[in-house]
Amino acid sequence: MLNLVLASQSPRRRELLFEAGYEFTVSPVKLSENIEENLNPEENASHLATQKAQACLDQNKDLKSQGYLILAADTIVALGDQILGKPTSVEEALAFLRLLSGRAHRVITGMALVESHSGKFWQGYEQTEVEFRSLTEDEIQEYVATGEPMDKAGGYGIQGRAGKFVSSTTGSWSNVVGLPLERLERVLEENGWHIRRQPPRKS
Repeated sequence: MLNLVLASQSPRRRELLFEAGYEFTVSPVKLSENIEENLNPEENASHLATQKAQACLDQNKDLKSQGYLILAADTIVALGDQILGKPTSVEEALAFLRLLSGRAHRVITGMALVESHSGKFWQGYEQTEVEFRSLTEDEIQEYVATGEPMDKAGGYGIQGRAGKFVSSTTGSWSNVVGLPLERLERVLEENGWHIRRQPPRKS
C-alpha cells in the first residue's frame, strides 16, 4: 500500500481527491510554469506535470524512502493551438473570456505519477471539450470582478460561477476542474499502485 502525495497547492485538486475518498498528503512544489513554444498544448501539459513530479522528489528528500507515490498535474486551456494559461491581469482575464465566448475549446490536464523508491513512472494527459454559450460584455465584466478567474487556466472555473457559461462538455468533468479522476483510477489499476482509500465523501 502506497502513500499518495499530491504535488500541488491547488485547492480544487485537493477537494477532488478528498471527495473521491483518497488518503493523501500535500507537498506543493516551487516551479516556474513556463509554456514551451515548441510543444503543442498536450505536450506542454504533460511536460509541466512531469517537471512538478520531479521537483517534488528533488525538494523533499524524505519522499525518496519506500512507500510514496507522487501525483502531479497541470491544467491548460487551448483554443486551437493557442494556450490560455492563468491570466496575469484583469485585462488578460477579460480577453480570455471574450475569446472563449460562443466557442468550443479544449481543457487538457497533464498527469505524472512516480513511485519514489523504484522510480517507476507514468505520464499522460486527459482532454475534455468545453463549449461556452455567447457571453455578454456585462457577464464577462461581472465575472472577472469577482476575482474568481485569476488563478485558473483560461480564466474560469467550471465548478464556480462560470458553470453557467458552459453549454456543453464532452469528456471528463473533473478534468476541467483540474484532475481527471476516471483516468487516475485506470492508471493506478494498470500499474498495480494501491492507495489507501475511504468510501467517496461527496455530499
